[in-house]
Amino acid sequence: MRIAIAADHAGFTLKNDLRDALRAAGYEVADLGADSTASTDYPDYALKVARQVAAGEADRGVLVCGTGIGMSIAANKVHGIRAALGTNPEEVRLVRAHNNANVLTFGEKFIDAPAAESLTRIFLETPFEGGRHERRVEKIAAMEDL
Repeated sequence: MRIAIAADHAGFTLKNDLRDALRAAGYEVADLGADSTASTDYPDYALKVARQVAAGEADRGVLVCGTGIGMSIAANKVHGIRAALGTNPEEVRLVRAHNNANVLTFGEKFIDAPAAESLTRIFLETPFEGGRHERRVEKIAAMEDL
């Protein structure tokens, strides 16, 4: 599985921790920046990851900023992206199982590396259930064309 990961300056440290943990677990990881804690704009990084996921160049994406909210908002502007903020195991399991989320976001101010690593594993290992959830995800996709 190929994972695209990125962060702005406020998520730089957690992004690096997650990147290293994912690589150690055997995932192919594309680190799309940022490359330092120098001030950057989160929409630029959200777009990079979202485009790779939407184009099928990455199977899933992970984004980190200060709160995780800005990255989620920005990534969700890209056609085909269903980004969700991850805060607890059940929530992350459900955004995959029920919503077929393909990008997970974190706020470095609110989560430590071990918790983010655990949630990322749940995100990557949980399959989409389909069934009754499929029609709901299709309705979300149809909204992208409005």
